[in-house]
Formats: sequence, structure tokens, C-alpha cells
Amino acid sequence: MASIVLFDSTARKNLLPFTFTRPVSEIRIGILTIREKWEKRFSAKTSALTQDYLSEKFPTEIASDNIFISGSLIPDDEIFKSVSSLKKGEAIFSDDELIAVRLDETDGRNFSSNGKLPSLNKKNSSLNNRLLTQKWQIFKWNDWTIAEDFKLITAGRKSQTISSTNQIIGVENIFLEEGARMEFATLNASKGVIYLGKNSEVMEGATIRGAFSLGDYSEIKMQAKIYGATTIGAHCKIGGEVTNSVVFGFSNKAHEGYLGNSVIGEWCNLGADTNNSNLKNDYSMVKQWNYASQSFENTGEQFCGLMMGDHSKCGINTMFNTGTVVGVSSNIFGDGFPRQFIPSFSWGGANGFTDYSIAKSLKVAQLVMERRKIELTEEEKKILTHIYNLKDR
Repeated sequence: MASIVLFDSTARKNLLPFTFTRPVSEIRIGILTIREKWEKRFSAKTSALTQDYLSEKFPTEIASDNIFISGSLIPDDEIFKSVSSLKKGEAIFSDDELIAVRLDETDGRNFSSNGKLPSLNKKNSSLNNRLLTQKWQIFKWNDWTIAEDFKLITAGRKSQTISSTNQIIGVENIFLEEGARMEFATLNASKGVIYLGKNSEVMEGATIRGAFSLGDYSEIKMQAKIYGATTIGAHCKIGGEVTNSVVFGFSNKAHEGYLGNSVIGEWCNLGADTNNSNLKNDYSMVKQWNYASQSFENTGEQFCGLMMGDHSKCGINTMFNTGTVVGVSSNIFGDGFPRQFIPSFSWGGANGFTDYSIAKSLKVAQLVMERRKIELTEEEKKILTHIYNLKDR
């Protein structure tokens, strides 16, 4: 079996702030991360080829036979067949961008260390609709990725029985993993599948329309209103109103307030009555901060909400304008609308920001993670410190 290595694509900077703290392949879209999708199909573990400062936490494993795959590539059956059948020295390109290549140990180490490729037998393919290149695509593509992951995860398996206290439409499109709990909720899976992970809970009075995925040990609070296509990762608490959003995991929006067409990283907390705008008053296309160009760029999307990097938090009644981007480990509070780009390690709100010191940020991150009985490792401290010291954070 070849070693499977998922490498950061050229789109990595477009996907910041989420790729500040993870390889591209660790982005969650649908039920699974991109890495997990490939591992399910290969029935094997993968490794990552990512930025130097992330490599201690996400090391690269090179073997005598290696298949390198773009971490932006979302697989389906056809793509998996093409990639897994590559022979050594063969590569797949799409519009001159490397998508996948199979290399021996020597060429694999050269590629992983300096990006150099030997002479290759090149195959061209049009995969642009499968390459995650913009952060807003995470919520826009969430519908069909949930559907594909649902088929991949549930094939040949039987759902846990759904309690008769619930009101259900489209029961054949609903799957509950072992330990999932749900009473007196309303689920409509007629327009999209619904997946509840292990030991997750949907509380009384919650109303959910598919497509929807709830991660292991996560909770949907009482009277919550969830519209598809929405993904909630593991160990989250979600309440209020949510539509077409993705929460990576270990983050909370436990109270009332609106979250729409948004992407929230890990270890974030949205205070009670936090709301985001996802549509401009003049109905024009949303512009959003792009780290690659260091400017606001037109997304071409009429609906686009909040993008929040890992470890960022906001206080009660926070209001986010349309298309706001928040970096890593920022703390936002106060009245009024903060600006539409909030750099990493910012402290403040509409009245201005000051520096959120790395010492204080690490202390808070450690306290938050300890509540979940998870350690903030030295590797993770180094990653956050590296981001703090970046010029364009």
C-alpha cells in the first residue's frame, strides 16, 4: 500500500484564517474533513505536507511508494479511481495545477522538501468544481458534500432507532449513530439527509431541516432552528438560528442569535445574542478580506456571512457585518459593528482594537481546552506563537 500524502495546495492563502492552524486537508466540509474523506476511501491513514511551522503537529510520512494528493481536492468515486490507479511517475493536472502524483521514495523526498518534480507522464483533468480554493466555498458546497459523506459513512449500515416522541419527515434519509439522543424534536429530511454522530444530542423542541450533520458529542439546544446545509463538528453546543453554516468543532454558539452562510473554526465561542449579517442592504455581491492579496475581493456571492478562525471569541450582543473575516485568537466585544476584517490576536470592537498578547491568549486557550479535558500541547503553543509573530496575521 502506498503512503498517502495530502499536500497544501496553492489556494492555502485564500483559505486563511482556517489554514493558519491546520493543513488545507484538515478543513471540515460536509460531515468529514477532506483528510477523513480520503482515509475512508483508501481505508488507510494519510499524512500531510504543509507549512514548516505546522509540520511538527502534522508530519509527512514518506515511503518507498507515495501518492501525493492536493489537500484541496474533494474526492468522489471517479476521482478516487483516477488517483488510486496512478503509476509511479504519473501525475494528474487541472489547468496546469498539480492535483496528484505518484512518486518513489527519492522523488517523494525531493518533492516534499523543495517541491521539485521529476519528468512525469502528465494526465489532464478538469476538476475545478472539486478543488476547494475559497473559504466561502466551505458553506456553499456543504450541501452536496454532506450527501456524499452520508452515503460513504452509512453504506451497508443500519441507523439507531429514532424515538417515537419525535416528528419525522423522510426517515429513510436520517441516520443516528450509537448513543445519539433525540426526544420531542422535529426533523425534515425530505430535501437533504440528516446525520447525528455518536453520543450527540438534539434537545426538546429543536427543529432541523436537512442537509444537516451533527458531530460526535455535540448538542443542539432546546428550541434551536437549524436550516440546511449545516455542519456542526464534534463537541459543540449550538442554539438559536443557524442556516447553511459550518462549525469545525469544539466551538459554542449555545444561545439565541443568528448565524448564516458562515464558517467557524475550532475553540470559538459566540456570546449570547451574537448575530451576523449574510446579505447586504443593497443586495450587491459581498466583498471579503483575502489574505493572499491583502485586500477586499468580490466573492461573487450575494449571501456570505462570518468567517472566524480558531480560538476567537465574541461577547454578548456582538454584531458582525456582511462577510466579516476574523483571524485566530481574537476577542471581540462592545456595541456597534466591528470592522469587516479583524486580524489575529486583536482585542476590542467597533471602537478600535489593541494587541491581544500571546501570553494572555495562550492562558485563555489552555483554560478553555482544559474544560474539555484536552491539553494545549507545546506544538500548539508554538503554532499560535508563530501566527502571533506573522506580519500579515
